[in-house]
Amino acid sequence: MQVRGVDPRDTTWEQDDATYRAYFWDKPALASDEYEVTGADVEEVLAWARAMAEETDSTYTLYVCVTDEGSPGLVRLSGTAGDPFA
Repeated sequence: MQVRGVDPRDTTWEQDDATYRAYFWDKPALASDEYEVTGADVEEVLAWARAMAEETDSTYTLYVCVTDEGSPGLVRLSGTAGDPFA
């Protein structure tokens, strides 16, 4: 991990309400269940994803949804990197 100080004036926008995507990977079935989550902060979503993964005996990947030059995309926040079946 690398940490450096930053000037907070280097960004041009900020958004308080985030949309998250959670993927739960079921390795024996080679399948995943996907959910979109709104109306919660990242700590609430992480707690839910961890509990859901434990309850369903799966691994998870949590993303925040972003838009870059008009195209939707995902930024991984936590969990398994990429498709574990690939």
